[in-house]
Amino acid sequence: MQFGIFSVGDVTVDPTNGRAPTERERIKAMVAIALKAEEVGLDVFATGEHHNPPFVPSSPTTMLGYIAARTERLLLSTATTLITTNDPVKIAEDYAMLQHLADGRVDLMMGRGNTGPVYPWFGKDIRAGIPLAIENYDLLHRLWREDVVDWKGRFRTPLQSFTSTPRPLDGVPPFVWHGSIRSPEIAEQAAYYGDGFFHNHIFWPKEHTQRMVNLYRQRFEHYGHGSADQAIVGLGGQVFMRKNSQDAVREFRPYFDNAPVYGHGPSLEEFTTETPLTVGSPQQVIDRTLSFRDYVGDYQRQLFLMDHAGLPLKTVLEQLDLLGEEVVPVLRKEFDSMRPAHVPAAPTHASLVAAAGGAKDSTVHAVDDVTGKAPEVNR
Repeated sequence: MQFGIFSVGDVTVDPTNGRAPTERERIKAMVAIALKAEEVGLDVFATGEHHNPPFVPSSPTTMLGYIAARTERLLLSTATTLITTNDPVKIAEDYAMLQHLADGRVDLMMGRGNTGPVYPWFGKDIRAGIPLAIENYDLLHRLWREDVVDWKGRFRTPLQSFTSTPRPLDGVPPFVWHGSIRSPEIAEQAAYYGDGFFHNHIFWPKEHTQRMVNLYRQRFEHYGHGSADQAIVGLGGQVFMRKNSQDAVREFRPYFDNAPVYGHGPSLEEFTTETPLTVGSPQQVIDRTLSFRDYVGDYQRQLFLMDHAGLPLKTVLEQLDLLGEEVVPVLRKEFDSMRPAHVPAAPTHASLVAAAGGAKDSTVHAVDDVTGKAPEVNR
């Protein structure tokens, strides 16, 4: 099972001192958090994608490429790649390039985001959000698997004898998760392709998460990719820890009460009861996280949100120490001991290459305009 963290990259005022970081400070903090994640033994760092204040990660590939150069083992992912407003051709090119630079340590999480105005900013209509997600991903999926693509759709100009470069590393595209909080169409899409399904698992009660994951599992089996319990599932989560649970609650409360996304609403106690938010000791985080399996089954990836709501970098790094030293080793052991042998582990580039029968050079040297075929080249 993979464990890691995801960041939405918000620039938020620290309610305890009234100070907000600069954009530069926040960007550098995200890098420091990723490096710390590898240091403490986590598997994944994922960044969101936003194109508006108060967020900074407008260019995930730039950030992940920089982090790739400074890490050796960490798997680099997006927490959202906006499949609706990004051109699928550019996604294919950018993430294949990143895949080569990071030696395969890359995957993506497709999503529609939660910022309505982003659609007109990029010339799209929010009312077509689901059709855009479906059509754009269909094209992206083909671009990574076909050397020459002829394509015509509803939302972008047609392609004729088009080859996306570079080709995927070792002939194997990055693994794709489809992330959704509330859209069954996206769970269906993930199941159709046999891709992973990631549920944010932050704001909703467990019953909602259970319904979404069960739908994906059932449809995954329907499309013939394996049994329902073999579907590839990831969950988010949100934690704040101190050695003593009372200290955790006291320290986190002002951040919760003033957070832009849920501040001035339900109390901290109500929110931790009704959603997966866990504020307490490392043991409470362990117990709560292990309980997720009770309603989603065996799953492959668990990401935690830890650097939001104005929390200072020093505090976030302390949280990562607790996560890496006291929480994840226990979760790893417990989850692995409970997972049946027929349930797959989390996909990696190495496992995908092995499943494809080994690595191959997928370089396209030239394409004949008439036949659409590349000539044989000695390699």
